[in-house]
Amino acid sequence: MINLPPLVRGKKPEDTTIVVAMSGGVDSSVVAALLKQQGYKVIGITLQLWDYSPTDDGEPNKKMGTCCALDDVYDARRVCQTMGIDHYVLNYESDFKKDVIDDFVDTYSAGATPIPCVRCNERIKFDALLEKSKQLGADGLATGHYVQKIWDEDLGKYTLHRGKEDIKDQSYFLFTTRQDQLDYTVYPLGAVENKDVTRELASELKLHVSKKPDSQDICFVPNGNYRKIVQKENPAAFVEGNFVDNSGKVLGKHNGIINFTVGQRKGLGITLGHPVYVVEIRPETNEVVLGTKEELKVREFNIKDLNWIGEDIPAEGLDLQVRVRNGHAPIECRLIQTGDRTATIELYNPEAMVAPGQAAVFYDDRRMLGGGWILNNTKKIKVNIDL
Repeated sequence: MINLPPLVRGKKPEDTTIVVAMSGGVDSSVVAALLKQQGYKVIGITLQLWDYSPTDDGEPNKKMGTCCALDDVYDARRVCQTMGIDHYVLNYESDFKKDVIDDFVDTYSAGATPIPCVRCNERIKFDALLEKSKQLGADGLATGHYVQKIWDEDLGKYTLHRGKEDIKDQSYFLFTTRQDQLDYTVYPLGAVENKDVTRELASELKLHVSKKPDSQDICFVPNGNYRKIVQKENPAAFVEGNFVDNSGKVLGKHNGIINFTVGQRKGLGITLGHPVYVVEIRPETNEVVLGTKEELKVREFNIKDLNWIGEDIPAEGLDLQVRVRNGHAPIECRLIQTGDRTATIELYNPEAMVAPGQAAVFYDDRRMLGGGWILNNTKKIKVNIDL
């Protein structure tokens, strides 16, 4: 068992009330039980975000084993009952539809690749849970993310850092966290090395979810078929168009831009005799641009909706590291702010996996400084190759 340091500065555990965002999974269940064991007053809250009734064709709208399924609500409630913790379920289905699902459809329809879990964190989970936590008089909100929150004496504020082990680090998904949210939230699993240790803690704490598998699919995408969701909301995304090369030469026909993402190689539905990748998607002309891996590489790109919890960015820019996809190693870059929430990113070594709609998240070594959404106007390396 691990001993956590005090989660709220200046307060002893027995004088501290913490709301735990409970998904019904192993991570958040361990957080709730661990805090209860170490003397905190704990309240569990679970958000119901998706309608569990059958779809029009009779298929289950939400299969078991995916994020936010009905069994997750049950598991969260059972953990709270086992630990003697109050538990609330809040219904945010309409907000989730408007702020997450509609954004998901719009992003794909615009030729970009969304990250709905980040949108959910940003627009639903943190705002809703922080508001409810403060209404309940809690001193903080705990989540099961593998990140570290550290007080910096020199800066006089909290900073957010990557988890102890890179393989489980979840800081990429928290780049929209504002400083006021960081000040109020706590991340007890930042002290845990990996998921194996968390499962051991769950067994020691006698939690029935200790061997529960991790959820994999997006909660509102049954069986991983995201195309079905987009087609229902926006049939126009499935209109046929042309495959072209970077000079505009037509290479063949595609069955809708929704079926492709920048960097994709397999499942293109076209054979050219050598490997090709999706290097660009042009929704305005309904074209999918194919090219070699070299043509895919980007040296500069722009971002929108920049959220920054670092120090002020100098006018000449800031040298740091950026991750352009979850799980990818950080790469050296220069961040130049171009507006209140916009910036240009110059990469010191061109990168092939910069996809519009994904997040660019910035780091100073292990400290996460913020991030933004990659726009569909990247500047690629000029390569003259005839497809």
